[in-house]
Amino acid sequence: MTIIDIIGYIPAIIFPVATLSQLFHLLKTKSSAGVSLITWVAFATGNVSLYIYTEKYNELQTIAGLLLTAILQVAIVLLILKYRTPKPVSVSGREPD
Repeated sequence: MTIIDIIGYIPAIIFPVATLSQLFHLLKTKSSAGVSLITWVAFATGNVSLYIYTEKYNELQTIAGLLLTAILQVAIVLLILKYRTPKPVSVSGREPD
């Protein structure tokens, strides 16, 4: 195992752990207030794209750091949509109370 291989494990650990912290927060609070849907969609898209671009489909570092993280990010997106609070709609043209 080379130093590059070892360094590859750093994002393979940090990215999923950081994503899991947001996922656990959403599950605990059951609220998506303050959590950006567009940001997490962008993260997931970027990770899948980078996984495909690197062409290292069988390496643990790539699978954990990019693909697993993207799957967790999609779960976050789904929870954001699930816990999203709908805004009240005004029928009279004025702001709801």
